[in-house]
Amino acid sequence: MTVRTARCCCGDCSITVEGEPSLNALCHCTSCRRRTGSAFGWSAYFPDERVLAKSGHLEVYAKEGDGGYRRFFCARCGTTLHWKSFGFLPDQTGVAGGCFVDDKLPEPNLSAQDRDRCAWLSLPSAWLRT
Repeated sequence: MTVRTARCCCGDCSITVEGEPSLNALCHCTSCRRRTGSAFGWSAYFPDERVLAKSGHLEVYAKEGDGGYRRFFCARCGTTLHWKSFGFLPDQTGVAGGCFVDDKLPEPNLSAQDRDRCAWLSLPSAWLRT
């Protein structure tokens, strides 16, 4: 089974997962856009039992409530590396897809919150859209 490690910018923090993501998507919601400072967030979700290891000094940013989450980011460089959502896929861990630099993920196949996608951003027509 494939094992991949996602790392922060400075390399101090990492998360290692096994297998393919159960969900591999770009999200255009305002929360993901703000998390990344970009036009979208790339989110790869893995069942919690497929998370093999986490390392480094991570801080947490939490948003409480039904749509809440806990985002874990490197205390040194600030890279958001992974997160847990309370309502969405609560038994899975989301990992920032762009942090799998050495162990690349397959192409995403879903555009979440597609109605909020920047008009100039074109995506493959075969992708699912929500």
